[in-house]
Amino acid sequence: MLTIETPAQLFIDQEHRYGAHNYHPLPVVLQRGQGVHVWDVTGKRYFDFLSAYSAVNQGHCHPRIVQALVDQAKELTLTSRAFYNDQLGPYEEYVTSYFGYDKVLPANSGVEAGEAAVKLCRRWGYDVKGIPKNQAKIIFVEGNFWGRTLAAISSSTDPSSRIGFGPFMTGYEIIPYNDLNALDEALKDPDVAGFMFEPIQGEAGVVVPDPGYLRGVRDRCTRANVLMIADEVQTGIARTGMRLACDHEDVKPDILILGKALSGGVFPVSAVLADDEVMLTIKPGEHGSTFGGNPLACAVARAALEVVVEEDLANKAQQMGQLFRERMNTLVATHPLLGLVRGKGLLNAIVINDDPDSQTAWNICLALAENGLLAKPTHGNIIRFAPPLVIRGRGNDRMLLDHRIDNFLFFCLIMPPPGLLV
Repeated sequence: MLTIETPAQLFIDQEHRYGAHNYHPLPVVLQRGQGVHVWDVTGKRYFDFLSAYSAVNQGHCHPRIVQALVDQAKELTLTSRAFYNDQLGPYEEYVTSYFGYDKVLPANSGVEAGEAAVKLCRRWGYDVKGIPKNQAKIIFVEGNFWGRTLAAISSSTDPSSRIGFGPFMTGYEIIPYNDLNALDEALKDPDVAGFMFEPIQGEAGVVVPDPGYLRGVRDRCTRANVLMIADEVQTGIARTGMRLACDHEDVKPDILILGKALSGGVFPVSAVLADDEVMLTIKPGEHGSTFGGNPLACAVARAALEVVVEEDLANKAQQMGQLFRERMNTLVATHPLLGLVRGKGLLNAIVINDDPDSQTAWNICLALAENGLLAKPTHGNIIRFAPPLVIRGRGNDRMLLDHRIDNFLFFCLIMPPPGLLV
């Protein structure tokens, strides 16, 4: 019998044949996007409730950001840092003023920025705090995620990230998240240079700390002369309903790490921000990046941040996130499969009442996709929901978020296509 593969399956087979098998995507092949929507190769439209792991806060293919990319690409794309360029300085002035720091170190990916932050912290520990040579320690928390490099997985407590990749970096200590007593104990060590954490843990399943945790971290790091390092790669750029997640408790990290939505998903851009005492410990030739600070990235990142301000995306995320959690908590109260709803702004998650090793959450996401909404499980039984912050849409696409939930999320969870749920 002749088997004719669908267009989507052809692309899936091609990736499987020629690509590394280090991802497990949903069987959806996307072709284009606009605002809160994406379309697959068959022309089917979906609501995107993942936003490329919060990289597309400004919506897919935002015309302002894309135009900045096109305009700059016609002029100059890359110089390396061997020379100055006319985009880097203006961008550096804008981004440091925007977030309130003396200096920025531009990079390309979140994990690259995280590694730069670790290097800055260690160097500050030796040159400023006076920690003995090669004795500096950085404290991390259980459940953290900031990438897949060896430096990043050395701080991980996720077996799937660590097993088979040792030996790991030294100078790391891991304590429980959301535990100020554990932090107090760790900070007794005079060789601690920094505490690096996510204000809200994204990959761990949108784990929100107790009120007062961020303020407690800031106060303790200040008293211990330890750098507070906030990984806001996923939580920053208005995702949680404020400019930064740290802003919810009015605290300023000593080192701020940004990425993802810093470019609105249009180009790889990340950044490390710090004041002079920290940033100027690294001298010429001691750290660098061929693409970091390239003219194209600078033009795109500035446009992306301007969109966040001009479209008031933090306020929109706060309003829509509150509505989302209210509606989902109503559903949770009547559906035994659904457990805890948690999040801030439009970074939210639902815990599925089933074993993490089961396929229930995965099958729910298949049902959601079948009905036109894209989300993805994390840690087995948690589904993350993080739509673009322009969820109300533009032009004719003015449907409210509660209407979308009613017609897609509610329907899919209560009445999924037959055979998809275990």
